[in-house]
Amino acid sequence: MNNATFFFAQPKNEPVYSYAPNSNERILLEKELNKQYNECIEIPLIIGGKEIKTGNVAEVVMPTEHSHVLAKFHKADKEHVRAAIASALEARKKWEKVDWIDRCSVMLKAAELLATKYRYVINASTMLGQGKNPFQAEIDSACETIDFLRFNAYYASKIYAQQPLSDAGAINRLEYRPLEGFVYAVSPFNFTSIACNLNISPVLMGNVTIWKPATTAVLSNYYLMKILQEAGVPDGVINFLPGDGETISDVVFSSPDFAGVHFTGSTRTFNNFWKLIGENINNYKTYPKIVGETGGKDFIFAHKSADCQQLAVAIVRGAFEYQGQKCSAASRAYVPKEIWEETFGYIKEMIPSIKMGSSMGLSNFMNSVIDEKSFDTIMQYVERAKASKEAEIAIGGNADKSVGYFIEPTIILTSNPNYETMCTELFGPVITIYLYDGDK
Repeated sequence: MNNATFFFAQPKNEPVYSYAPNSNERILLEKELNKQYNECIEIPLIIGGKEIKTGNVAEVVMPTEHSHVLAKFHKADKEHVRAAIASALEARKKWEKVDWIDRCSVMLKAAELLATKYRYVINASTMLGQGKNPFQAEIDSACETIDFLRFNAYYASKIYAQQPLSDAGAINRLEYRPLEGFVYAVSPFNFTSIACNLNISPVLMGNVTIWKPATTAVLSNYYLMKILQEAGVPDGVINFLPGDGETISDVVFSSPDFAGVHFTGSTRTFNNFWKLIGENINNYKTYPKIVGETGGKDFIFAHKSADCQQLAVAIVRGAFEYQGQKCSAASRAYVPKEIWEETFGYIKEMIPSIKMGSSMGLSNFMNSVIDEKSFDTIMQYVERAKASKEAEIAIGGNADKSVGYFIEPTIILTSNPNYETMCTELFGPVITIYLYDGDK
């Protein structure tokens, strides 16, 4: 008889490894990097737990060495999407009835596998496939993914414990049910941890997902899918569908059983999703849940009393870590004219120390941007800034895509607070600074 009321204890954040020279973790990471670099794996679809090879194949290349192929992945067509939806709906019948404690236990098992057996696998694949250095991969694909898995189980305890108050003579009791259909999880390239969480947070609560991974993150996401399977996520609960976003979305949003979307990506894409959902609203069995994190334009605003050295560090670290490919990256700054010269002096001391190169080089601070499309878009803005009367390049502005998609750390100064790069998210190693009068 199971009549216990159970709560998962609040976890602690996963410790971050330093990967210091000659450390054991550095040796193991380098070994895994060399292994993955020197092999080319084949990545199938995974529908209902079965690996499916469609024959329609695309390549996974290193953004820092785009001639080097890491993997070849099979792409889903519309029939595969329909099969995945059917598989998810069939798996839902059993998964929604699994006790929530057991579902949490699967997530905690996945966290343990990532923290131990597969830590270097997931970090190496994120470094090679998504252009991260060891620290950026460690805090993302290992630590944050592990934290999502563990903290989600803890917060699930709190959700299920939430019950309404009851008046005298009555008992009010609340039960939590999964959505009546499937969730469409559309994940970005820049965070392996987000790719995981977009799936496991609904799955933890008894839902099933159709997972469309970013094309430029298929390698790490495939390993992640395999880890979740090993941890005990049943067949069909998560269905892994690499491929063309429009092809997959057309089928998903036309399905009567579409029950929700869990998305991280561009504002334009999410707006399009919302429009498609609205156009199909009469076809759905329920009102879909629409959850998305989209673009941003993070800023630094400095007062004239600011410490110039600290401000310089905030600009350099905020703008250029992971090549600025985060919605949280500092991409614009408002700095008083009175302190700019001193601040800029510190910046000019720091920039030459930034090492940029291949993901195989563990001492590099910066790597390349994710692909040629991103490279070309960013450099169009940089070139326009060079020619503009309202802007000038204070640092950087050069790029080279002959080997990898490398863009120098770049600072644009503008006299217009509404200049285009003050308003548009570039998702690259570019920050635009507007100097204002600190005495006004």
